[in-house]
Amino acid sequence: MSLTPLNELTSGLKRNGLVRFFEHYEKLHPDTHFKDLTVQAMDDDRGMWIGGKRLVNFGSDSFLGLDRHPRVLAALKRGVDAWGAHNGTSRAFSSVEANVVAEAKLAQWLRVEDTLIYPSVTLTNLGAIPALVGRQDIVLCDQLGHQSLQEGMRLAQAAGVRTGLFPHADPDRLREALDDAGEYRQALVCVDGIYSMSGTVPPLAELDKICRERRAVLYVDDAHAMGVHGEGGRGTALEHLSDLSNCLIVGSLSKAFSCFGGFITCSSALKKYLKMRSTSFVFGGPVPPPYLEAVCEVCDILMSPEYATLAENLHANIARLVRGLAGSGISCLGGKTPIVTMVIGDEEDALRAGKDLYDLGYYVQSVTFPAVEYHKAVLRIQVNSNHRIQDIDGLVRAVAEVVGKSQQKRRAA
Repeated sequence: MSLTPLNELTSGLKRNGLVRFFEHYEKLHPDTHFKDLTVQAMDDDRGMWIGGKRLVNFGSDSFLGLDRHPRVLAALKRGVDAWGAHNGTSRAFSSVEANVVAEAKLAQWLRVEDTLIYPSVTLTNLGAIPALVGRQDIVLCDQLGHQSLQEGMRLAQAAGVRTGLFPHADPDRLREALDDAGEYRQALVCVDGIYSMSGTVPPLAELDKICRERRAVLYVDDAHAMGVHGEGGRGTALEHLSDLSNCLIVGSLSKAFSCFGGFITCSSALKKYLKMRSTSFVFGGPVPPPYLEAVCEVCDILMSPEYATLAENLHANIARLVRGLAGSGISCLGGKTPIVTMVIGDEEDALRAGKDLYDLGYYVQSVTFPAVEYHKAVLRIQVNSNHRIQDIDGLVRAVAEVVGKSQQKRRAA
């Protein structure tokens, strides 16, 4: 076979450091490297089949279980009947009415002026962050901020905007970073509302106070909090800030909402400018209309008495898991949100622990570098409203058997 430039390009990628790292672990641990899995079927009790084996899925971020909810599924079917599979045009040209209604319902639910829907949270951050700033401005991001926040910041940097990182969830160091920046017109400070690898919430009130004092806007990626944290599931910013007049909130429509897309809160004036300046909005495809109908249905559920039952089930499951782990001597991060993580440390140990849990019938994600720092690998449990009590208790027993040994080994070292 002749060697083409494409063959050379593909071969060249094997020398990339990240590719070499992944292929190294894939070769060393072929039986534990659970990535790129194929799920063959799922059921209403959070069961999933992989290779003909049923596992209880503790890796799903459909926190409220709405992916199986009859009203949401019915809305999707109505959307297909009304709009077909796709409307086939950039929103720069037109939006289906369901999109306009969904943005209005999101705003009503969150008690903000307006929202703008993008095809995903990642595309929200890649589009909105560079659209909000210019060469006279500065963007600062929490050093553990989601990868899409940092990618959005890098796109702004490529356009001539000054950028930087500040130490994780540290208001004092944020103040120093803004003071050290010298002259700027406006600053944009980007943080997560709930950090996806720890399930922890930053000190938003303190960060907001510093932003107001230093001509900065607080930008909160609240993807993991929407629908599950705070009063009515409205997220961390609404829970921890007295008002949102200096805050932009990004939310996910594919986690607790179990639909498709992402969004940002905004004024009607800012919405107009974001539509003009966000390349991922102008050149990205729209959310398919059936999912917009489902988003509207989810908003109705979140604003109904039913939400209290869904949230109560979720938080009871979280509390049961955390209480069980603590009773078994297992230390974990988080515990107040659906993301509960256990620090394992060594990458091989984390992969092996994930495989051992898999063999016991539980799917839990082993998260290693580069998603977390090197030699700070974790197991990440994602709790759902529709996990059964017996499966929560079963996972606790399995984790005590598998992870307890690993944590004891770390403490002894």
